[in-house]
This record gives sequence, C-alpha cells and structure tokens, in this order.
Amino acid sequence: MTPFPILETERLVLRQITPEDSGDLFHYFSLDEVTKFYDVESFTNVQQAEELIDRWQQRFEKNLGIRWGITLKSESRVIGTCGYHGWMKHHFKAEIGYELTPDYWGKGFMTEAIQKVIEFGFRDFGLNRIEAFVEPGNVISRKVLEKAGFSEEGILKEHFYWRNQFVDTAIFALLKKDYQVS
Repeated sequence: MTPFPILETERLVLRQITPEDSGDLFHYFSLDEVTKFYDVESFTNVQQAEELIDRWQQRFEKNLGIRWGITLKSESRVIGTCGYHGWMKHHFKAEIGYELTPDYWGKGFMTEAIQKVIEFGFRDFGLNRIEAFVEPGNVISRKVLEKAGFSEEGILKEHFYWRNQFVDTAIFALLKKDYQVS
C-alpha cells in the first residue's frame, strides 16, 4: 500500500511517522504513565524511539501493519500514535493499538483518532473484525474502546508474559456489521 494514507478528523491529522518525529515519541514514551500498560519499558534515550519508528516503517513496507502519527491540525508535532498490527488478512481481522501523550488525555483526541482508523480498516483494508487487548486495570483504554463501539468479549488469563510476570488481558472486538459511522 503506497503512498502512506493520510487521515483527517475535525481536529487531527493522522500521518506517517518519520525519523524526525523521534523526539516527540521519546518525550512521551519516556513517561512511566504512558508505558505502564504498554509492551515496552519507558525509553531512556531517543535511539529507542528511532528504532520503534523503523520497526513500524518496516511493518508498513512489508504490508503487515500500519501506524499513524497523531498530530493536531494546528501543528505537526506527534502527540500519539494509532494503528494496526497483528493483521491477519486471510481472516479479515487486525489488532488495533494506540497511545497518547498525557497532556492530551481526557480530551477526546484518542477516541477521535481511533474512530477514523476503524473506518479506514473496515473500508480500505476490508476488515471484518478489529481486536484490542487491554490489561483489565487500564480503565482509560477500556473507556476509549467502549466509546468507539468495541465490546468486551472476556478475560484471557495469563495471556502475556511481561515485566517478569504473567498478565491477564481483556479482549475487546468490533465487528464490521456492528460498526456505526459517527
């Protein structure tokens, strides 16, 4: 899929993440409140952000996933990301993931971004099912998914081994037939 698709909402532009955005990603990935429920440790240097951007770019080039940088229309600084990984084309499904710098929490930005990414997934990727895995204690993320129309399907016990322990995850899903364009 080329070129990289740019998505717009009322307040946001979702665009390709470039190496020039590494400082923005480092800024918020170095915060423990951002990585508390994320599958990476808090960053300690900007090179970790550069490597993450490179991994996302490689997944895009291999048609295995896509990650958009979330920016305000009024500025180009990346305040978060959202996208698909775990894309299983033959099953018409993908896993969605996202994060946002805390300065923008609770203002509806992630709900706005995720709704546009969901629309793109159903319309342009031909997805039938979008999944999200969330630690049960991640109340904020659970609320974002519920606002976007996802339903919790259950708890997967000891689903991941992370930070030296087994972690339960709640699985959320949204089916194309249940999707309501907002």
